[in-house]
Parts: sequence; structure tokens; C-alpha cells
Amino acid sequence: MTQIPETVSALETTSGTYFGSLLVARGLITKEDLQKALDEQRDSGGRLGEVLLRLQLIDDSTLTNTLAEYLSIEHMNLEDVSRIDAQVARLLPETIAKRFCLIPIGHEEEGGRLMVAMADPLDVFAVDTVMLKLQRPIKPVISSRREIYRAIELIYHSSDAEERQLRDLIALESDHGETPEDNLLLEEPSEMDAADAEAANDAPVIRFVGLLLKQAVKNRASDVHIEPQANTTSVRMRVDGLLRGMVPPPKRMQAAVIARIKILAKMNIAERRLPQDGRLRIKASGRDIDVRVSTIPTIYGEKVVMRILDSSAVNYDLNRLGLQPKILAEFVDVLAQPHGIVVVTGPTGSGKSTTLYAALNHLKDPTLNITTVEDPVEYRLAGINQIQVKPEIGLDFARCLRAILRQDPDVVLIGEIRDKETVDIAVKASLTGHLVLSTFHTNDAPSTISRLTQMGVERYLLASTLNLIMAQRLVRRICEHCKEPTQTSEEVWARLGVDAEQARQTVLYKGQGCPLCGQTGYAGRLPIFEFLMVDEDISDRIVSNQTEAQIRAAARAKGYGGLLESGARMALLGETTAEEVIRVASTMEA
Repeated sequence: MTQIPETVSALETTSGTYFGSLLVARGLITKEDLQKALDEQRDSGGRLGEVLLRLQLIDDSTLTNTLAEYLSIEHMNLEDVSRIDAQVARLLPETIAKRFCLIPIGHEEEGGRLMVAMADPLDVFAVDTVMLKLQRPIKPVISSRREIYRAIELIYHSSDAEERQLRDLIALESDHGETPEDNLLLEEPSEMDAADAEAANDAPVIRFVGLLLKQAVKNRASDVHIEPQANTTSVRMRVDGLLRGMVPPPKRMQAAVIARIKILAKMNIAERRLPQDGRLRIKASGRDIDVRVSTIPTIYGEKVVMRILDSSAVNYDLNRLGLQPKILAEFVDVLAQPHGIVVVTGPTGSGKSTTLYAALNHLKDPTLNITTVEDPVEYRLAGINQIQVKPEIGLDFARCLRAILRQDPDVVLIGEIRDKETVDIAVKASLTGHLVLSTFHTNDAPSTISRLTQMGVERYLLASTLNLIMAQRLVRRICEHCKEPTQTSEEVWARLGVDAEQARQTVLYKGQGCPLCGQTGYAGRLPIFEFLMVDEDISDRIVSNQTEAQIRAAARAKGYGGLLESGARMALLGETTAEEVIRVASTMEA
């Protein structure tokens, strides 16, 4: 190993600095850089290499090469993903691959062990988890985080094959009897007849629906929309919060495709005049996935929306929600309180349920009785009693909650506060010694107080029961595979309340666009938060009928930033762009 100069030997008393000293000796970082990283490591934890990357003091490739030599572990370059055996890689669930940043790449030429590329080969827990899951010995090799994440996206989410099959299938079907005149008919769609139901079981229709769902799962889509138009049928999927086009079926297949989906979801295929809801389960990428189906009648036929509920793609780890360490510690403290109300607010699709599920996962304990009432139950959590409301038989939120309070609960989750009766029961549950978690639909945290008082809840009751209000949004994450430095105008940063000088001193990034992210420059989403801790001061302000603006100002004075500030922080860290934050978060609250 390279001789370490005496000038840096004093730093070796700190954990991880032998490797840091090697980086200094090689001239890859300066002594000042090392000390800065060590200080950050003491504050936030993590391995030294991760801290250096986070502070952008070294690039991923250089760090990995040096770490491979330092640990005497084989370095595997994954830029050429063709060297990865996709079948072997998919033996391991994607959730484990992403959780530990690793991917199986093939078998050892001699010895027969399974080679696993890891960003952190020293993670004994990761090695044990992989060996337990795969039931075979492994040989860890080291690769960069960027290369591993890119390989995971390609192996688990590449949809080129499915899209090609869809296009081939549609091209084949279009050659069978459909003429240009068929697409010009503007008559009202007829009622579904026996022929449509029979066509739903034809092989091309079955293959189309199967490939459509498979492609959506691999693209991490949350929803698939099938929308009849006058002359065509539009198919779109929602990825990272925005809709993008998919391969549509020929217009003449429209009724059969919709009938096939309704059959799978156990819906009435003869009823086209009324909205319907159903559910089905599929197996894609080796995972069991729930699909919630909703239909509504339109002038050109039934529109179908399929909500894809992939529990393996959802992270229920409270530590990985993206909260700042200080905020995370306060959130954990709030959850440790035996009673009170925690409200997560935001529009539909802002990740509220995921945050609450992560909180329940944190609270889950054999000594606690945790019960939820939801509409619908999107994800099933082991060890927790989950109730699906059924208004058609009189099993609504209020009735469920009244029954739950007779079941000796410790923690109660209410899927959504919808009316005065629900919130009254939540307040009563809190006052009688229960911790209540719920969601609400408001633009930010302070406006939740106004909305609840407008629903008829007395301010003194809110002041004595509310523990925390958290507003949340999801912003798109910059694609790691086409990420590049960029410049953003001072006007944009001014809208986010960021000092122009601070922005100039920070390396900002954007996604150039690549096949892996669908040329969008974004892949995945991350949350931004606004915290309103209801301490004694805020409680007094609620009771004294202070305005939203006054309560917001008091929260800012305590160091709790708004959604814009949280989003700006993520942009300055290179996780998202300023333009994306402005698109998602309201500029009015700054």
C-alpha cells in the first residue's frame, strides 16, 4: 500500500481516515477536503466514501477504483451491461438490489460462486441478506453506485422488448381486415355485445393487455389510462407524476381490450352506462402486483384507468424518506408520543400514504395494537390490522372508527379525514389516549388548521390534540445516467428564495435525456416537506385565532422551512432542478 505521509498521520485517529489518507497521498483530494468530509461524517454518519461523493469532493469512478485497490477487491466495470446475466440478476428482488445498491452479474468461472457487484462490499448485512435470499455462496466485487443503479434500471425496467412486441402485435392485427374507412366512422359506440365478450378472450387481445401491464410495471408507472377517442384509442401511462404515451391498440380492438380488463377485474362487462370499480392481480418481473381498475362512460366508449400498486417498489423505511436529520429526529419523537394527532397533507399522488406507512412500519411492535381504516387498502402491511371501508353496506369511516375504539387500540390510522364526524372521532380518540395518524387535502401545513376549524372543530381542541402537521409533495429526481452540470438563471433562484451568490457557488445539475429516462432527464421521484410542529407556542396561536400567515411566520422563525425551501435544498444538492421545484411547489407560500 502507498506510504502515508506524516503530514496527515494526525487524522488517522478518526474512523475511516486510513482510506482518506490514501486519497490525500494520491493527490485525489486535499487535506482540507478530507477534514471537511470527516466533519460532515461526524455530523451525519455514513462511510467516508459516501460523504466525499455527497460533498462532490471526488467522482464516483475515481473513488471506486481507489477503494478496490485499498480493499484488495476485484473491480467490475458495469458500463457494458451486456456482461450482466439478466436472468441471474433477476433472481434477486429489485427492492433488495436498490436497498443495498448491488446487483448479481453472473457466476464465477471457477468455484461456481455467484458474483455480486456491490457499492459497499464491506456491508456484512447486505452480503448475508443476498446469501439468505439466493441460498448460495457469493463473491462480492466492487462497482460504482452510478453504474449499479444504471444496471438496475436496465435489468429491471427496460421496456424495449415489451414495446417492440406490442408494436409487432398491433402491426399484425392492423393487417387483418381494418381499412382506412373503418377509422372514419363517427357513430356512437354500440352496447357491448356477446361478440365483444368473445373477442376479449382472443389471443391477440390477451397478449395486448398482458404486454401493456408488463411494460407499465417495468417503466415504474403508477397508472395506465385507456381513453377512447373519435377515431383512435389513446393509451398513456403516468411515470414520475406525468403522463406519457404507450402503444395504442387498433380502434376495432377497443371494446375487446376493455372487456378483457373488466373480465380480469371481475366487473360487469355488460354494464357500460355507469362507473365501475374492480381489482386484479398480475405477476410481472417476478413480483405479485395489485391493479385497481376504474371505468367511467364517455361519449366514445368506456375510459379505463388501472392503478398499479407495486408494494415492492415502495420504500417503507422512515430513514429513507428524504427528511433532514434534525427533522427526522423530531418526527420520530412525535411518533413516540402515546397520544395526539399527526396529519400529512397534500394533493392526491403526493406520497402521503407512503409516509404514513413508513411511520406505521417504524411503530410496528408486538406490544402495540395498530389498526387502520382505509379506502382503499393500497398496500398490505404484516402485523397491522387493516380495514377496507365499504360504504355500500354502511361500513364507512365513522362506523369503522367507532368500532376500532372499542378494540383497545394504541395507534389508529385514518386513511383520510373527509367530514366533521370523522375528525370529531379522531379528536376524541386522541383525547382518550390514542395516537392518530391521518391524511388531509390542503395546500400547506398552516392552512390545515383553518380547514379543520371550518369543519367545526373547536380551536382549543385542535391546540390540545394536534402534534404535527406535515405538508408533502413529490418532485422528479434527476436521472443519474444522463446527469450533467448546468446553469440556472438568477430569476429562477429568486423565485425559490435562494441567494444568487449561493447558487453560483454550487454545482447545479440537469438531466440531458437518455433512453433510460424516456428522454425526460428525470427518473424516479423524491419528497419535499413542510413541518409544522404544534408546540406550546403554536398551540397558543391556534387558540388565540391567529391567521395562517402569522402561524406560518412563527414556524419559519423556529427554523421550519416551507415546501419551496425544502425543494430548493434538494436542487442545491443536485437531486432535482429548480424548474421542477417551481412546477410542483406553490410559489405563494414563500
